[in-house]
Amino acid sequence: MTATKRPTPAGPDGRSSDPDPIRVSFRRYAGVRTRVLEVGDPAPEPESPRRSLRRRSAAPHVRPTAPRLVLLHGYCDSADTWRPALEQLAAAGIPAVAVDLPGFGDAQPLRPGPMLPQLDAFTTAVVREQAVLGSVVLAGNSLGGTMSLRAAQTAVDPFSAEKSASKGRLPLSGVVSIAAPGFVDSWLIRTVARYPLPLRLYSSLPVPVPGFLVRKVAEQLVPRLLYANSGAADATQVQRFTALFPDYRATKSRLEEARQLVAELADAYRLDSVEVPLLVVACGKDRLVTAASGRQLHTLVPHSRLLVREDWGHCPQLDDPVEIAELLAYFAASAVRTTQAKRAAATAPKAVSEDTAAG
Repeated sequence: MTATKRPTPAGPDGRSSDPDPIRVSFRRYAGVRTRVLEVGDPAPEPESPRRSLRRRSAAPHVRPTAPRLVLLHGYCDSADTWRPALEQLAAAGIPAVAVDLPGFGDAQPLRPGPMLPQLDAFTTAVVREQAVLGSVVLAGNSLGGTMSLRAAQTAVDPFSAEKSASKGRLPLSGVVSIAAPGFVDSWLIRTVARYPLPLRLYSSLPVPVPGFLVRKVAEQLVPRLLYANSGAADATQVQRFTALFPDYRATKSRLEEARQLVAELADAYRLDSVEVPLLVVACGKDRLVTAASGRQLHTLVPHSRLLVREDWGHCPQLDDPVEIAELLAYFAASAVRTTQAKRAAATAPKAVSEDTAAG
């Protein structure tokens, strides 16, 4: 890590024994009110100038150099999935925010119509807010990984000399995509896309399935889908997921929403537009998005870096929040250094040969 402050000792689940360092607030992005979890000191406010009869020279505004992490969660998840990792980042002195995406957690619901464009507008608003405070590295898991990749397609080096001419481009120093779907997905996602007979029958049942039975199935299924080892699943996190499926009607609605999202993923990416540093994280025990999906993404974006962890499941921020926090911190620092080096190389004076100097 680039910070000198070491994280405080944490338990096996990555949680620190210190008081909760996570600040919770509600903000509005692209017209959507949502909940924000935040750690790290915000950028200092400029001091009020003292009254003086002497004319003061204008001091140039210096942007904070510490990278800021923006964390996006996956489908049927919320910002709470990042809490254990946020605690680690807070202990290391690294500023980060995690937000509830529209339609999930405490955010307002999605409007009717295509989902990805709405999520794009929301993500853009969050990134632009944080970019005022420092260099932004965007990281997302699952659906959040998709949104991170889509943001990378419209990103521009924030230190670039051409930034002012890049209207509509997002100022990002780097992107992390963890288990993004839409490349080589598991049988389960492919099943949702095909909408086979069993799912159609479930959605058209004349008598709703009792709520207690729906919750019982969800309690058994969720740990197996999200964790590498279902036996090590955090009960609080599992309960948070199963609360999204309280009854037959809610489950049917989520299934229809998932089908729409999978259909939109078929045309979600324009990876030849990705120019910013990209870290692809693939997980060997992921039962939703296979590790082959991450390898294919890495192949499609040649300048990207690939990390394959055979011991992680679909949500590694739940499996191993300590390692994920360190990984994000190292990559963020490296990405900012890379973009700063590019800027320095672009603005350095060109060497003049002796023949040219002699005329």
